[in-house]
Amino acid sequence: MDVAKKILLVEDDTSLAQWVSEYLVEQGFEVVLCQRGDEAVQAVKKHNPDLVLLDLMLPGKDGMSVCRDLRVFFHQPIIMMTAKGDEIDEVLGLEVGASDYVIKPVRPRVLLARINAVLREKQGNSDTNTDEISIGSLQIDTLSRDVFMNKEKLALSNAEYSLLFFLASNADQILDRDSVFLATKGREYDGLDRSVDVLISALRKKIGDDPQSPNKIKTIWGKGYLFVSQAW
Repeated sequence: MDVAKKILLVEDDTSLAQWVSEYLVEQGFEVVLCQRGDEAVQAVKKHNPDLVLLDLMLPGKDGMSVCRDLRVFFHQPIIMMTAKGDEIDEVLGLEVGASDYVIKPVRPRVLLARINAVLREKQGNSDTNTDEISIGSLQIDTLSRDVFMNKEKLALSNAEYSLLFFLASNADQILDRDSVFLATKGREYDGLDRSVDVLISALRKKIGDDPQSPNKIKTIWGKGYLFVSQAW
């Protein structure tokens, strides 16, 4: 029998926490609740969850700060929840290491799809038979999720790593937006979501790719993205 995946839910809204917990338990997950941001790090260390579902607005410490603190030692997926819909919140969430982002009011089936998608991606990386992807100056350790360029370690968020891993695994192939969204977020591109564009931009900065004329990760207008192996 498969062991139930454990989710740490960090949410101070009691009614929301209750229905999310009950729904996820019905879907076969084990759920542990934490209601304060300043207690989240210790809760993660105590319970060692497979995934953290993290609210943005919390007493004690906000979700952005909690996510940043967790990424020092916690390498499992983190999904952030917020009532805010501003793009800047999504950008900041991805930059501090969130794996994905869910806007309140949370829809149960959407939340479940996001959770399953990031867990599948994590499991897929664990099950791969290739411990390392090496392309020119780029080395990706698929076990530790460490990425090196010219032997210097890059500081990537989980979301940035997932995108780079997918692109590098399909080097020299044009990948359309639907493929990228399905691989990294578990859903098709809806025509509006700019989170992958944000991640592409962030990756280009970290790998020194000219944003005006990139040659490592190219945008092929009307088609998608291209990881150019010869440029590394």
